[in-house]
Amino acid sequence: MKIPTKTRYGMRAMVELASGYPDKPISLRQVAEKQSIPIKYLEQLISLLKVAGYVRSVRGIHGGYIFAKPPEETTLYEIFIALEGPTALVDCVSDSHLCNDCDNCPTRNVWIQMSDAVQRVLENQTIADLQKEAERIEQVREADHPGTDSASDLEVK
Repeated sequence: MKIPTKTRYGMRAMVELASGYPDKPISLRQVAEKQSIPIKYLEQLISLLKVAGYVRSVRGIHGGYIFAKPPEETTLYEIFIALEGPTALVDCVSDSHLCNDCDNCPTRNVWIQMSDAVQRVLENQTIADLQKEAERIEQVREADHPGTDSASDLEVK
């Protein structure tokens, strides 16, 4: 099982935007550069997240995007649903009518348990939790490589 690129990039973008919460808009160019996300792809993700109410746009010379609610109140599950839809790993988990063999399927309970486990993990983590992890990683990076501004400055020579 692989987590889709849309979700991986979307979560990273949300962590970046949450760093400006509540009143510092961040441009998509900044997010794209810092998180190494293609700008066109990022625009599509932000559009989905804006429609879902997780980000809002600010116009003007210092405009950009702002996280729409407190990061500590926004679970990863909410973002996942906005980007991907339900976490059911197999269609029959969310709708048993999609398969004629649901009642006789020896694997259906495994898929249900796996889907529930993924949902629980995502529900128990917030964007604020990811922000803390990003800060921890940055502190370690700075300690290991003093004087660099970002991970992109760490080039192999």
